[in-house]
Order: sequence, then structure tokens, then C-alpha cells
Amino acid sequence: MPKMKTKSGVKKRFKLTASGKVKSAQAGKRHGMIKRSAKFVRNARGTTVLSDQDAIIVKKFLPYG
Repeated sequence: MPKMKTKSGVKKRFKLTASGKVKSAQAGKRHGMIKRSAKFVRNARGTTVLSDQDAIIVKKFLPYG
């Protein structure tokens, strides 16, 4: 069997934690910050851990993660 390829878009956007969870950037901060509340912008800093259902999808694209 040849090696499986990792999806290059996924390897740029997601990281796996030591326990196997999927870490990603917060969504909704590319543009339009003026119309968002200060609380939303503040809470959307940094990274977040994906839900289990979404993590299953992402892990399919990271075969050697």
C-alpha cells in the first residue's frame, strides 16, 4: 500500500493535542469586527477545541496525526 496523503488545507488549519483532540482557531474573526460585540471579539481570541463530531471529520484528513 502506498502512503496516504494528508490534506494540505487541514494541516495548515488544525493541530492535534497530546490527548488526540483537534485544536483550531476561533471562527468569525476575519472581517466585520465593528458590527460584532466586544464580548464576542474578546471570547473569540486564541484557539478552541473542536467538538467530537467535527473532530472525526478532520481526523480522516490527518491519517498520520
